[in-house]
Amino acid sequence: MVKDSTGNFSGLVTLEEKAGVIVIGGHFQGLGLLRSLGRQDIPVYLLDKEQCIGRFSKYVKKFLKCPDVSKDESRFLEFLVNLAGKENLEGWIIYPNDDETVSFLARHRERLEKHYRVSTPPWDIVKYAYDKALTYGIAEKCGVAIPKTYYPQSIDELKQTDMAFPVVIKPSIKEPFYSRTSRKAILVKDRDQLIKEYNGALKAIASSQTLMVQEFIPGGTKNLLSVGCLCRDGKLLARVMASRLRQHPMDFGHATTFAKTVNIPEMGEMAGKILAAIKFHGLAEIEFMYDSRDSRYKLIEINARPWGWHTIAMAAGVDMPYLSYLDMLGREVRQNGFIEGVKWMHLATDVPTAAIEILKGRMKLSEYISSLKGKKQYAVWSREDPVPFFAELVLLPYLWIKRGF
Repeated sequence: MVKDSTGNFSGLVTLEEKAGVIVIGGHFQGLGLLRSLGRQDIPVYLLDKEQCIGRFSKYVKKFLKCPDVSKDESRFLEFLVNLAGKENLEGWIIYPNDDETVSFLARHRERLEKHYRVSTPPWDIVKYAYDKALTYGIAEKCGVAIPKTYYPQSIDELKQTDMAFPVVIKPSIKEPFYSRTSRKAILVKDRDQLIKEYNGALKAIASSQTLMVQEFIPGGTKNLLSVGCLCRDGKLLARVMASRLRQHPMDFGHATTFAKTVNIPEMGEMAGKILAAIKFHGLAEIEFMYDSRDSRYKLIEINARPWGWHTIAMAAGVDMPYLSYLDMLGREVRQNGFIEGVKWMHLATDVPTAAIEILKGRMKLSEYISSLKGKKQYAVWSREDPVPFFAELVLLPYLWIKRGF
């Protein structure tokens, strides 16, 4: 492997050369990366701070337990630097699978690129995805619709703000709010509840962070959509769009449990505008909610990494991880179009989610059964690589407690 003039691994490799990959995080979305790249005979190391199903995949060359990046960044950085020399991984490509690792890689990119190729863009790009307040600012400059959002600086200011209920309270940055509350957002139905919940939420965020109050868009998951992309300097190299019809929990989900590919050109164009504005490169998911009240797609957030349901793209004819791998090695990449109507399902979470919806009378059994028909891509089950599926069944109690899926 050769370095460029800055001493970093970022140049074109020879056809005979095959750089390996380090996947950080071995839950189901990391498993998708392992399988995509492993099928191309690319050597893959898997790192995780805890038990994970990805370690049981036949495509993992080696599994290593790593420090928790959210608890000790310096230790994690030292671990990665030492790993490159110890395991002879110089020039390998690193892929993250959670927001904290994305933030870490972006901020320590210069140091890490002395040893690796880092798929995460620099912090001056990533910050626009990591902090939703910055995300919404860029969206407004690009003419992309967002939910009406307030940024009160005090309780007194909040009390004086005129807003229509219900509204949603959520932090501009996911952590530590999510870890402390196990909630992504709080639905508020009146002003008294707003003041109470806002006071509580303030205690769950860092003092330097922003707490937002946002209009609630009705319609539920049937209006929840995403564009999954591979970009280079803001230009779309490949994309797939999906309607995320079920998530766990259904109201403000931690993760999608069932999705279906759709083609909405208007939404794709808006995603392209945002990514071009920040000159993004790499894999990203841009989430939207369709607001039937004004017939507009409104930006919710950007995930600057592989997303949970990304393997739907492979079934739809777009192997995102492998295309990203080729792009990271300087190869020409371009993928036009994808197959519509392909479904993606995470059995371990979708079955109980659907069962709850059926018991609550919000879904018919016949509706659920009908949704299972047609071409599907499973999050974990694979006939050619079945062990992770059975490992997930065994680990279910542990995974529910540790991750909440």
